[in-house]
Amino acid sequence: MAQTRQQVVIRRAGSPDVLAVQSSDLPALNSGEVTVEVAAAGVNFADILARQGLYPDAPPLPCTVGYEVAGTITAVADDRLEHRLGERVFGLTRFGGYASHINIPAEQLFEIPQNLNFEEAASLPVAYLTAWQLAVVMGQLRPDETLLIQNAGGGVGLALLDIAQHLGATTIGTASGRKHEFLKQRGLDHAIDYTQQDWLSAVLNITDQRGVELITDPLGGASWRKSYRALRSTGRLGMFGVSEGAGSGVAGKLRMLSTAIKMPFYHPVSLMNDNRAVFGVNMGHMWHEVDKISAWMKPLIEGIESGWVRPKVDAVFRFEQAGDAHQYIENRKNIGKVVLTP
Repeated sequence: MAQTRQQVVIRRAGSPDVLAVQSSDLPALNSGEVTVEVAAAGVNFADILARQGLYPDAPPLPCTVGYEVAGTITAVADDRLEHRLGERVFGLTRFGGYASHINIPAEQLFEIPQNLNFEEAASLPVAYLTAWQLAVVMGQLRPDETLLIQNAGGGVGLALLDIAQHLGATTIGTASGRKHEFLKQRGLDHAIDYTQQDWLSAVLNITDQRGVELITDPLGGASWRKSYRALRSTGRLGMFGVSEGAGSGVAGKLRMLSTAIKMPFYHPVSLMNDNRAVFGVNMGHMWHEVDKISAWMKPLIEGIESGWVRPKVDAVFRFEQAGDAHQYIENRKNIGKVVLTP
Protein backbone atom coordinates (compact mmCIF):
# COMPACT_ATOMS: atom_id res chain seq x y z
CA MET A 1 0.00 0.00 0.00
CA ALA A 2 1.40 3.38 -1.05
CA GLN A 3 2.31 5.92 1.61
CA THR A 4 0.30 9.15 1.56
CA ARG A 5 2.14 12.47 1.68
CA GLN A 6 1.19 16.12 1.89
CA GLN A 7 2.42 18.50 -0.82
CA VAL A 8 2.16 22.22 -1.47
CA VAL A 9 0.85 22.39 -5.03
CA ILE A 10 0.92 25.29 -7.50
CA ARG A 11 -2.56 24.77 -8.94
CA ARG A 12 -2.14 27.32 -11.69
CA ALA A 13 0.08 30.31 -12.46
CA GLY A 14 -0.76 33.35 -10.40
CA SER A 15 -0.53 35.12 -7.05
CA PRO A 16 0.42 33.38 -3.78
CA ASP A 17 -3.14 32.20 -3.18
CA VAL A 18 -2.82 29.61 -5.96
CA LEU A 19 -0.75 27.50 -3.53
CA ALA A 20 -2.66 24.73 -1.74
CA VAL A 21 -1.83 21.69 0.39
CA GLN A 22 -2.97 18.44 -1.22
CA SER A 23 -2.52 14.73 -0.54
CA SER A 24 -0.91 12.29 -2.97
CA ASP A 25 0.68 8.85 -3.00
CA LEU A 26 4.43 8.67 -2.54
CA PRO A 27 5.91 6.91 -5.60
CA ALA A 28 7.86 3.69 -5.21
CA LEU A 29 11.59 4.09 -4.68
CA ASN A 30 13.91 3.76 -7.65
CA SER A 31 17.33 2.18 -7.32
CA GLY A 32 19.71 4.45 -5.42
CA GLU A 33 16.93 6.49 -3.83
CA VAL A 34 15.90 6.98 -0.23
CA THR A 35 12.73 8.36 1.30
CA VAL A 36 13.15 11.47 3.43
CA GLU A 37 10.55 12.49 5.96
CA VAL A 38 10.81 16.22 5.44
CA ALA A 39 11.16 18.44 8.50
CA ALA A 40 11.88 21.66 6.59
CA ALA A 41 12.06 22.85 2.98
CA GLY A 42 13.85 25.94 1.76
CA VAL A 43 12.02 28.58 -0.29
CA ASN A 44 13.89 30.16 -3.20
CA PHE A 45 13.09 32.90 -5.67
CA ALA A 46 12.94 30.32 -8.45
CA ASP A 47 9.92 28.84 -6.66
CA ILE A 48 8.18 32.21 -6.86
CA LEU A 49 8.95 32.57 -10.56
CA ALA A 50 7.58 29.05 -11.11
CA ARG A 51 4.37 29.99 -9.32
CA GLN A 52 4.09 33.07 -11.50
CA GLY A 53 4.53 31.00 -14.65
CA LEU A 54 7.84 32.68 -15.42
CA TYR A 55 10.32 29.86 -14.73
CA PRO A 56 10.98 27.77 -17.86
CA ASP A 57 12.64 24.91 -15.95
CA ALA A 58 9.60 24.27 -13.73
CA PRO A 59 7.46 21.15 -14.26
CA PRO A 60 4.11 21.58 -16.02
CA LEU A 61 1.38 22.97 -13.78
CA PRO A 62 -0.08 21.84 -11.45
CA CYS A 63 3.20 20.94 -9.76
CA THR A 64 5.16 20.95 -6.52
CA VAL A 65 8.40 22.92 -6.42
CA GLY A 66 11.20 23.11 -3.88
CA TYR A 67 14.91 22.58 -4.48
CA GLU A 68 16.15 21.83 -0.94
CA VAL A 69 15.01 19.86 2.08
CA ALA A 70 16.15 18.58 5.45
CA GLY A 71 14.74 15.63 7.33
CA THR A 72 15.23 11.98 8.28
CA ILE A 73 15.76 8.97 6.01
CA THR A 74 12.90 6.52 6.66
CA ALA A 75 13.24 4.05 3.78
CA VAL A 76 15.89 2.96 1.28
CA ALA A 77 15.71 1.26 -2.10
CA ASP A 78 18.81 -0.89 -1.80
CA ASP A 79 20.42 -2.99 0.92
CA ARG A 80 23.67 -1.06 0.45
CA LEU A 81 21.90 2.05 1.77
CA GLU A 82 20.45 0.45 4.92
CA HIS A 83 23.16 2.02 7.06
CA ARG A 84 21.63 5.42 6.31
CA LEU A 85 18.23 4.62 7.81
CA GLY A 86 17.43 7.15 10.52
CA GLU A 87 20.11 9.56 9.36
CA ARG A 88 19.41 13.29 9.65
CA VAL A 89 20.11 14.66 6.17
CA PHE A 90 19.87 17.74 4.00
CA GLY A 91 20.34 18.21 0.30
CA LEU A 92 19.07 19.10 -3.14
CA THR A 93 16.04 17.80 -4.97
CA ARG A 94 14.93 18.47 -8.53
CA PHE A 95 11.60 20.01 -7.51
CA GLY A 96 9.10 18.38 -5.18
CA GLY A 97 10.68 19.68 -1.97
CA TYR A 98 7.48 21.25 -0.61
CA ALA A 99 6.31 17.84 0.65
CA SER A 100 6.06 15.86 3.87
CA HIS A 101 7.92 12.96 2.24
CA ILE A 102 10.07 12.77 -0.86
CA ASN A 103 12.24 10.22 -2.67
CA ILE A 104 15.71 11.53 -3.46
CA PRO A 105 18.89 9.95 -4.89
CA ALA A 106 21.05 9.19 -1.86
CA GLU A 107 24.07 10.79 -3.51
CA GLN A 108 22.35 14.18 -3.32
CA LEU A 109 22.02 14.05 0.48
CA PHE A 110 24.50 14.98 3.21
CA GLU A 111 24.46 14.24 6.92
CA ILE A 112 23.41 17.25 9.00
CA PRO A 113 26.16 18.49 11.34
CA GLN A 114 25.18 18.19 14.98
CA ASN A 115 25.18 21.97 15.52
CA LEU A 116 22.44 22.60 12.92
CA ASN A 117 18.69 22.13 13.32
CA PHE A 118 16.47 21.03 10.43
CA GLU A 119 15.40 24.57 9.49
CA GLU A 120 19.00 25.79 9.31
CA ALA A 121 20.04 22.73 7.31
CA ALA A 122 17.22 23.23 4.79
CA SER A 123 18.32 26.83 4.27
CA LEU A 124 21.85 25.87 3.30
CA PRO A 125 22.16 23.90 0.00
CA VAL A 126 20.94 26.33 -2.66
CA ALA A 127 22.25 29.52 -1.09
CA TYR A 128 25.69 28.32 -0.05
CA LEU A 129 26.40 26.16 -3.10
CA THR A 130 25.36 29.04 -5.37
CA ALA A 131 27.55 31.42 -3.37
CA TRP A 132 30.50 29.00 -3.47
CA GLN A 133 30.21 28.65 -7.24
CA LEU A 134 29.96 32.44 -7.62
CA ALA A 135 32.75 33.48 -5.28
CA VAL A 136 35.21 30.59 -5.28
CA VAL A 137 34.78 28.32 -8.29
CA MET A 138 34.06 30.87 -11.00
CA GLY A 139 34.63 34.22 -9.30
CA GLN A 140 38.09 33.25 -7.98
CA LEU A 141 37.82 35.80 -5.17
CA ARG A 142 41.14 36.60 -3.48
CA PRO A 143 41.95 38.08 -0.05
CA ASP A 144 43.23 41.35 -1.55
CA GLU A 145 40.08 41.91 -3.64
CA THR A 146 36.69 43.55 -3.10
CA LEU A 147 33.32 41.86 -3.60
CA LEU A 148 30.10 43.78 -4.31
CA ILE A 149 27.06 41.74 -3.23
CA GLN A 150 23.83 42.90 -4.83
CA ASN A 151 20.87 42.06 -2.58
CA ALA A 152 23.19 41.39 0.34
CA GLY A 153 20.33 40.64 2.72
CA GLY A 154 19.04 37.60 0.86
CA GLY A 155 20.00 33.98 1.45
CA VAL A 156 22.71 33.92 -1.23
CA GLY A 157 23.86 37.38 -0.18
CA LEU A 158 24.51 36.29 3.40
CA ALA A 159 26.22 33.12 2.18
CA LEU A 160 28.49 35.22 -0.02
CA LEU A 161 29.29 37.43 2.94
CA ASP A 162 30.30 34.40 5.02
CA ILE A 163 32.52 33.06 2.24
CA ALA A 164 34.12 36.43 1.47
CA GLN A 165 34.96 36.99 5.12
CA HIS A 166 36.46 33.51 5.32
CA LEU A 167 38.63 34.33 2.30
CA GLY A 168 39.65 37.69 3.76
CA ALA A 169 38.14 39.85 1.01
CA THR A 170 36.61 43.32 1.46
CA THR A 171 32.82 43.39 1.11
CA ILE A 172 30.33 45.96 -0.14
CA GLY A 173 26.62 45.17 -0.12
CA THR A 174 23.45 46.77 -1.44
CA ALA A 175 20.29 46.47 0.68
CA SER A 176 17.46 48.62 1.97
CA GLY A 177 18.37 50.73 4.99
CA ARG A 178 16.48 48.64 7.55
CA LYS A 179 18.83 45.71 6.88
CA HIS A 180 22.09 47.62 7.34
CA GLU A 181 22.48 47.19 11.10
CA PHE A 182 22.17 43.42 10.82
CA LEU A 183 24.55 43.26 7.84
CA LYS A 184 27.19 45.31 9.62
CA GLN A 185 26.91 43.11 12.71
CA ARG A 186 27.29 40.15 10.37
CA GLY A 187 30.58 41.61 9.13
CA LEU A 188 29.76 43.60 5.98
CA ASP A 189 32.42 46.27 5.49
CA HIS A 190 30.33 48.80 3.50
CA ALA A 191 26.52 48.93 3.24
CA ILE A 192 24.76 50.92 0.49
CA ASP A 193 21.06 51.78 0.62
CA TYR A 194 20.10 51.45 -3.04
CA THR A 195 16.70 53.04 -2.32
CA GLN A 196 18.26 56.32 -1.17
CA GLN A 197 21.35 56.78 -3.34
CA ASP A 198 22.93 55.76 -6.61
CA TRP A 199 24.77 52.59 -5.65
CA LEU A 200 27.25 52.85 -8.55
CA SER A 201 28.45 56.27 -7.40
CA ALA A 202 28.73 54.95 -3.85
CA VAL A 203 30.81 51.96 -4.96
CA LEU A 204 33.16 54.17 -6.94
CA ASN A 205 33.55 56.51 -3.97
CA ILE A 206 34.36 53.62 -1.65
CA THR A 207 36.96 52.23 -4.08
CA ASP A 208 38.58 55.57 -5.04
CA GLN A 209 36.94 55.35 -8.48
CA ARG A 210 38.62 52.03 -9.30
CA GLY A 211 35.64 49.68 -9.00
CA VAL A 212 35.57 46.16 -7.57
CA GLU A 213 37.06 42.83 -8.64
CA LEU A 214 33.90 40.72 -8.28
CA ILE A 215 30.18 41.51 -8.41
CA THR A 216 27.37 39.02 -7.79
CA ASP A 217 24.05 40.19 -9.23
CA PRO A 218 20.70 38.31 -9.00
CA LEU A 219 18.60 41.19 -10.35
CA GLY A 220 18.90 40.95 -14.12
CA GLY A 221 18.00 43.44 -16.80
CA ALA A 222 19.55 46.90 -16.61
CA SER A 223 21.23 46.02 -13.31
CA TRP A 224 23.72 43.76 -15.11
CA ARG A 225 24.67 46.60 -17.43
CA LYS A 226 25.23 48.92 -14.49
CA SER A 227 27.14 46.28 -12.51
CA TYR A 228 29.54 45.81 -15.42
CA ARG A 229 30.39 49.52 -15.20
CA ALA A 230 31.38 49.03 -11.54
CA LEU A 231 34.07 46.46 -12.36
CA ARG A 232 37.74 47.22 -11.96
CA SER A 233 40.20 45.97 -14.56
CA THR A 234 40.39 42.15 -14.16
CA GLY A 235 36.91 42.33 -12.59
CA ARG A 236 34.30 39.57 -12.95
CA LEU A 237 30.51 39.86 -13.03
CA GLY A 238 28.59 36.81 -11.78
CA MET A 239 24.92 36.73 -12.81
CA PHE A 240 22.55 34.25 -11.16
CA GLY A 241 18.94 35.41 -11.33
CA VAL A 242 16.35 37.77 -12.79
CA SER A 243 14.40 38.82 -9.71
CA GLU A 244 13.69 42.23 -11.27
CA GLY A 245 11.39 40.45 -13.73
CA ALA A 246 9.13 38.84 -11.13
CA GLY A 247 5.38 39.48 -11.18
CA SER A 248 2.06 37.68 -11.54
CA GLY A 249 -0.34 37.59 -14.47
CA VAL A 250 -0.02 39.62 -17.65
CA ALA A 251 1.82 42.38 -15.77
CA GLY A 252 4.41 39.86 -14.65
CA LYS A 253 5.00 38.58 -18.17
CA LEU A 254 5.37 42.15 -19.44
CA ARG A 255 7.79 42.93 -16.62
CA MET A 256 9.88 39.87 -17.43
CA LEU A 257 9.89 40.87 -21.09
CA SER A 258 11.04 44.37 -20.17
CA THR A 259 13.78 42.91 -17.98
CA ALA A 260 14.93 40.65 -20.81
CA ILE A 261 15.03 43.52 -23.30
CA LYS A 262 17.25 45.53 -20.96
CA MET A 263 19.78 42.72 -20.58
CA PRO A 264 23.19 43.61 -22.02
CA PHE A 265 25.19 41.72 -24.62
CA TYR A 266 28.91 41.41 -24.01
CA HIS A 267 31.10 41.41 -27.12
CA PRO A 268 34.29 39.32 -26.83
CA VAL A 269 36.45 42.17 -28.16
CA SER A 270 35.01 44.59 -25.59
CA LEU A 271 35.70 42.08 -22.82
CA MET A 272 39.29 41.74 -23.99
CA ASN A 273 39.82 45.48 -24.22
CA ASP A 274 38.22 46.07 -20.82
CA ASN A 275 40.10 43.18 -19.17
CA ARG A 276 36.84 42.02 -17.63
CA ALA A 277 34.83 38.80 -17.52
CA VAL A 278 31.18 37.84 -17.17
CA PHE A 279 29.71 34.47 -16.19
CA GLY A 280 26.42 32.90 -15.21
CA VAL A 281 25.38 30.49 -12.46
CA ASN A 282 22.25 28.32 -12.35
CA MET A 283 22.28 25.53 -9.75
CA GLY A 284 19.17 24.12 -11.42
CA HIS A 285 21.31 23.09 -14.39
CA MET A 286 23.95 21.25 -12.34
CA TRP A 287 22.13 17.94 -11.73
CA HIS A 288 24.60 16.05 -13.93
CA GLU A 289 27.56 17.31 -11.86
CA VAL A 290 27.01 15.39 -8.64
CA ASP A 291 30.76 15.00 -8.06
CA LYS A 292 31.30 18.76 -8.26
CA ILE A 293 28.41 19.50 -5.90
CA SER A 294 29.75 16.99 -3.38
CA ALA A 295 33.23 18.51 -3.62
CA TRP A 296 31.87 22.03 -3.06
CA MET A 297 29.75 20.91 -0.12
CA LYS A 298 32.72 19.41 1.73
CA PRO A 299 34.40 22.74 2.70
CA LEU A 300 30.98 24.21 3.51
CA ILE A 301 30.23 21.41 5.96
CA GLU A 302 33.69 21.94 7.44
CA GLY A 303 32.78 25.64 7.67
CA ILE A 304 29.63 24.78 9.64
CA GLU A 305 31.64 22.75 12.08
CA SER A 306 34.31 25.44 12.48
CA GLY A 307 31.76 28.25 12.71
CA TRP A 308 32.34 30.47 9.67
CA VAL A 309 29.32 29.12 7.75
CA ARG A 310 26.29 30.59 9.52
CA PRO A 311 22.97 29.84 7.77
CA LYS A 312 20.42 32.46 8.79
CA VAL A 313 16.75 31.49 8.92
CA ASP A 314 14.65 34.64 8.92
CA ALA A 315 11.17 33.12 9.03
CA VAL A 316 9.48 29.72 9.24
CA PHE A 317 6.01 29.11 7.75
CA ARG A 318 3.79 26.03 7.85
CA PHE A 319 2.84 24.38 4.55
CA GLU A 320 -0.62 25.92 4.91
CA GLN A 321 1.08 29.33 4.97
CA ALA A 322 3.18 28.79 1.83
CA GLY A 323 1.48 31.71 0.11
CA ASP A 324 2.43 33.98 3.00
CA ALA A 325 6.04 32.74 2.70
CA HIS A 326 6.13 33.63 -0.99
CA GLN A 327 4.62 37.05 -0.33
CA TYR A 328 7.14 37.68 2.43
CA ILE A 329 10.01 37.16 -0.01
CA GLU A 330 8.34 39.08 -2.82
CA ASN A 331 7.98 42.05 -0.47
CA ARG A 332 11.76 41.90 0.20
CA LYS A 333 11.14 41.49 3.93
CA ASN A 334 13.54 38.61 4.50
CA ILE A 335 17.06 38.90 5.86
CA GLY A 336 18.35 35.44 5.10
CA LYS A 337 16.28 32.39 4.23
CA VAL A 338 12.62 31.50 4.50
CA VAL A 339 11.67 27.86 5.10
CA LEU A 340 8.49 25.79 5.16
CA THR A 341 7.60 23.03 7.63
CA PRO A 342 4.89 20.36 7.22
